[in-house]
Amino acid sequence: MARGKLIVIEGIDGAGKRTQADLLARAFQERGVPFVRFSFPRYESSFGRVIARFLNGEFGPLPAVDAHFSALLYAGDRFEAKPELEGALNSGQAVVTDRYIASNLAHQAARVAAERRPEFILWLRELEYGIYGLPAEDLIVYLRVPAKEGHRLVGLKSARGYTEKRRDLQESDLLHLQEAALVYDELAQQPNWVTIECFDAKSGKHRPPEEIHQDLLEAVDSRILSRVAQT
Repeated sequence: MARGKLIVIEGIDGAGKRTQADLLARAFQERGVPFVRFSFPRYESSFGRVIARFLNGEFGPLPAVDAHFSALLYAGDRFEAKPELEGALNSGQAVVTDRYIASNLAHQAARVAAERRPEFILWLRELEYGIYGLPAEDLIVYLRVPAKEGHRLVGLKSARGYTEKRRDLQESDLLHLQEAALVYDELAQQPNWVTIECFDAKSGKHRPPEEIHQDLLEAVDSRILSRVAQT
């Protein structure tokens, strides 16, 4: 049995990751493609519950929390999910998830000084892919939006289970979102990434979700499903 493919939707807060992951899952269901849906962090896990406390500011303001500590929380949440991830992939199912390792790399590296970021990213990559042995992504779709637009869209989100606040600790910090976007832009140069521009600068508006979905589906078809059909 061919191993399944790991497809990840990434982007800063407010980019529309969950919406696009849900639309991709719906397309797979309509096509009869077997898949499993994930979303990280999983706030019901043992690490996820601590992540919720971090995002609610229980450990102090964002600059007061060491990036290594928060990175370990997010990595630990994925490590807890590793048996489920590998089980799905080994059974030939696709895995569709919004957020994965790149979210940790972007958001936590954004919180260290620019000159220390390469070292931090190397450390975190080794932790997640090496020490924890988490599955590598077959395709990462980067939903690219300006930080100001992402910050605006976060304010329009409905209530979420892990926080009673309109914006959590990271979402409320526009500077943090700007730095995370810069890290994402660098990460997106890797060959298994596809970037989709989600903001129409000419009209000054976010592109319609269905229009973005068509771009995403085209990337999946050309980069993933066409290869599966050839094997």
